[in-house]
This record gives sequence, structure tokens and C-alpha cells, in this order.
Amino acid sequence: MAQDEFTKLFKYVEEMRKEMREGFADVAREHADIRGAIVDLGAQIREYHQEMIMLTRKVDRMERWIHEIAKQTGVKLSEA
Repeated sequence: MAQDEFTKLFKYVEEMRKEMREGFADVAREHADIRGAIVDLGAQIREYHQEMIMLTRKVDRMERWIHEIAKQTGVKLSEA
């Protein structure tokens, strides 16, 4: 292989390495963005779950109050 051909090949390989490094850097940034979005979504799901637990407890408490009031006032509640 002549020196000129070797230089062309070397430059080509170096350019490909540069492009690959840039491509990997782009993929790494996209991966970090996706990972951040997943973490945020997980936090939102945990918060929503906690809100649903608290809401369920509140509804249960209000139902007990309604049944207790109905019992004390003699009102018959329908089962529907």
C-alpha cells in the first residue's frame, strides 16, 4: 500500500471514528432524556397513587358517617 493510500485510509478511519463518537454522544443524550422522563413519570405515578389512597380513605370515612347518620335518624338507605 502506498503512503498516499494509507493516508487516505487513515483519514477515512479517523473521520468514521469521529462520526461514531458524535453518534454515541447523541444516543447517550437521548438516553439520558428518556431516563429523566421515566423518572419524572414514576414520581407522578407515585404521587397519583398516594392521592388515590387518601381519596379512598376520605370516601370510606364519609360513607361511614352517612350510614351512622342514617342509623341515628331512622332513614333507610337503598343498597344501589
